[in-house]
Amino acid sequence: MSLKGKTAVITGSNSGIGLGVAHELARAGADVVINSFTDRDEDHALAEAIGKEHGVTARYIQADMSKPDQCRALIEQAGRCDILVNNAGIQHVAPIDEFPVEKWDAIIAINLSSAFHTTAVALPMMRAAGWGRIVNIASAHGLTASPYKSAYIAAKHGVVGLSKTTALETARENITCNAICPGYVLTPLVEAQIPDTAKKYGMTEEEAKQKVILERQPSKEFATVEQIGGTAVFLCSDAAAQITGTTISVDGGWTAL
Repeated sequence: MSLKGKTAVITGSNSGIGLGVAHELARAGADVVINSFTDRDEDHALAEAIGKEHGVTARYIQADMSKPDQCRALIEQAGRCDILVNNAGIQHVAPIDEFPVEKWDAIIAINLSSAFHTTAVALPMMRAAGWGRIVNIASAHGLTASPYKSAYIAAKHGVVGLSKTTALETARENITCNAICPGYVLTPLVEAQIPDTAKKYGMTEEEAKQKVILERQPSKEFATVEQIGGTAVFLCSDAAAQITGTTISVDGGWTAL
């Protein structure tokens, strides 16, 4: 499907999953707005490179997703938002009774509340255009849980719930909202963890991947950012017009356990 003429805003997208989604949407013909909290020359150069590679208009807009006013300003500055991909997220691991309050607040703000604020501004734009797609990047941890990740899991469960409510509020309109729930995805951040994990457990890097990092992923393979991006493109297609208010797991069987 061609997304030519559509504008996609992807939060937290100067690296990792967000960047992969931006590339796939641009490959499908959408103009894209990428985002992060930094405002470096390389951020703007990255947008320019996406535009040149795929023959679309691509812009970078700085916005801190922990701040409600900046979340809303991102969509306003984009000027148009036919496709909204809420991807921004951070993580912290600690037992509940030792979990730093400031980390809890930051994770809830960036991983969950930001999606509420961007959606609130994007919906009137979508209604005016008569078409819209909201794709929230949740997680396998939006459907199941692990110890020591209370804030992340609470936020991702919240993203799934927000997706359902958004879908119900737009069910009679040409607007859909769904959540993609990835398992472990091979991003630069994950790749960087492999050598340290191997060293910690006295394993080879391949053993560390199979036995530690991918322990809960039955396929024993990472998902790729291209696969997450391809799923997002599908959810924007005519074939997915009646898919709304649900989750699509890209987790190698994790949530089938």
